[in-house]
Amino acid sequence: MIDLHTHTILSDGALLPAELVRRAEINGYKAIALTDHVDSGNMEIVLNQLVKVSKDLNGQGGIKVLPGVEITHMPPSLIPKLAEQARRLGAKIVVVHGESPVEPVAPKTNWFGLQGDIDILAHPGMITEEEIQMAKEKGIYLEISARRGHCLTNGRLVSLAKKYEANLVINTDAHQPKELFTKDMIRKVGLGAGLTEEELQIVFHNSEELVNKRF
Repeated sequence: MIDLHTHTILSDGALLPAELVRRAEINGYKAIALTDHVDSGNMEIVLNQLVKVSKDLNGQGGIKVLPGVEITHMPPSLIPKLAEQARRLGAKIVVVHGESPVEPVAPKTNWFGLQGDIDILAHPGMITEEEIQMAKEKGIYLEISARRGHCLTNGRLVSLAKKYEANLVINTDAHQPKELFTKDMIRKVGLGAGLTEEELQIVFHNSEELVNKRF
């Protein structure tokens, strides 16, 4: 099990980074990305903390820890610049908070997010076919979300991703311990969104591929 989208008390999560990692490890996770919500005001503070704790935790157990960010609710045109800044500050995984159907995310966030040096466009809502193709061309992963509300458009995303052979990952977007789902529950999320068993294994491999690239 690999989860590349989670939150700690450094944004709106319930746990310290170390506790979230420990709970994930006990649940059998092989790797986890700590991707707290950031904007231009808190990015440096959050990443300084996550980079430090990730260094302390890596090598201490059987789980890989990647510091990251989720760029959230920023004016869309500023997202590529913030992604560059996140990389300079040590972010291994850069996520953009996509146009979820249950939050007032600014229009064109998906499009501008895909212009930046990002890894994952999270819960992209009513993503367009042009944006799907853009993600495919740039090698950016599109997220099937296990989180309530954000998951409402998973079926559309999977259908279009299959059409254009775009890369998918499944993440929990966990904010508290009970949201660190088991692999079996994640499997149900994927199958429920329209993946076959074979396609689901490819999606799991995508997460492994991204960890190997960034860790």
